[in-house]
Amino acid sequence: MRLRDRLGVSTRRQRQLTWLMELVMLGVFLVGVWETNVKIIANAGVALLIAQLVPVLERDYGVPLDAGLTLWITSAVFLHAFGTIGTGQESFYASVWWWDHMTHALSSSVVAGVGYATVRALDEHSDTVSLPPRFVFVFILLFTLAYGVFWEIIEFTIGVVASIAGTETILTQYGLTDSLWDLIYNTLGAVVVATWGTAHLNDITRYIRDRLEQRAA
Repeated sequence: MRLRDRLGVSTRRQRQLTWLMELVMLGVFLVGVWETNVKIIANAGVALLIAQLVPVLERDYGVPLDAGLTLWITSAVFLHAFGTIGTGQESFYASVWWWDHMTHALSSSVVAGVGYATVRALDEHSDTVSLPPRFVFVFILLFTLAYGVFWEIIEFTIGVVASIAGTETILTQYGLTDSLWDLIYNTLGAVVVATWGTAHLNDITRYIRDRLEQRAA
């Protein structure tokens, strides 16, 4: 049984929550424009683009992204964008100690979901490939950790470039300890997906498998 079924959240309610988050993200973007804050504009703008990419993938390419998966992806980008604003002079990322950990766990779970669906599709597509559950579990952890390291490098690089240019950085790195905690919470998100991914990602797995079979035909 899926989590949303256990919680009794209807498809209609999930779509309403997704729409509400998209509306708030638009508001955050407009706040950034009003304050001419490049950090808010960039983060909210990218979040909005990703949120709008989801229905495009479903409508134009037939990717089976149901209301629950759409809400999951939208929640990840929404919380990141919303974290760039705050109640005072500091953003939620700076004033709420657990905000960065929460967003890393959620965003990494989305990345882990992509890796999980892909490796399961490869396993089902080829008779010559047999991936035991333990291998899949370890692969998801390593795949997500690799993404986490890559993201930390991006944050560091953007920070260095912004410092050299004398401008405000659009991504903030709070030091080595923070990076290590980021990787820990990335791993947590990966563990959740590797453990319960089957219940939520079967449709995506079948879609990728079918695409692979079409290419091989």
